[in-house]
Amino acid sequence: MKKITLILLFFIVSFGYSQINGITEKGSGIVNLERHQFKFDLFSPGISYEIGLFRNQTVSTDVGLGAATYGEGYAYGLAMNNRYRYYHNFNRRINRDKNVSGNSGNYIAAAQAIFFSQLRLSTNIEGPDDFNLGFYGMVYGIQRTYPKGFNFNAELGAGFYKGDGVPDGYGPLVSFKFGWVATKRKSRKPVFD
Repeated sequence: MKKITLILLFFIVSFGYSQINGITEKGSGIVNLERHQFKFDLFSPGISYEIGLFRNQTVSTDVGLGAATYGEGYAYGLAMNNRYRYYHNFNRRINRDKNVSGNSGNYIAAAQAIFFSQLRLSTNIEGPDDFNLGFYGMVYGIQRTYPKGFNFNAELGAGFYKGDGVPDGYGPLVSFKFGWVATKRKSRKPVFD
């Protein structure tokens, strides 16, 4: 419990520091975010959906292949990932004349993942055959969408793995996705309010 408290404290302090230094989005409504973004993940086959909520916050969910690894072992198979993202560098990217369409930016996110037992391909975690595994933590991510719709998303974080019939533990979360955005994106020109 102490480790997760330290991890959460680190992310809260990092978030507060970015706010003090003026790395915030100004305005009301969704200024630079896409209202809806649907994509196909090619690198780890799956689908993703991201919805813009506020001026720099989104909720995303995806289903596809994923790997969980922590002190008890690993599991690889079908996973559902959910994120509440706070994008913190849209204004900075606009000031440098960089693309912000397709939610191209850096973010901090509360992360949750569920690794389902029904479509697990491999594991070395000792326990019952039909266990599910959940991840709860924080990640830092980078997402870029290019003019033809190609998209990549990389995340690094840490959190708590809770097993359903298997031991719990702490561990990292590393994710890399490469795909194609199927929905129409806003103009590459920055939008100011």
